[in-house]
Amino acid sequence: MHIFRRPDYRSEATEFIDQLKAAKPTLEAEQRKGRALLWDKKLDRAALREMRLGTVAQQPYVYQTSGHE
Repeated sequence: MHIFRRPDYRSEATEFIDQLKAAKPTLEAEQRKGRALLWDKKLDRAALREMRLGTVAQQPYVYQTSGHE
């Protein structure tokens, strides 16, 4: 070890998370399960393609009318 090396810094937040994981070992598995429920989904490529084809280009100035009133 180098004589000028400082001890590794651990923030209060890191210590809290480590204590939480030690108290509840299933926490990470529960987080992954929740993420899979909301975010990790298979995408329907055909539906995405149709959605992109159905978009209309936005005008340079959104609040400007086209003049046909």
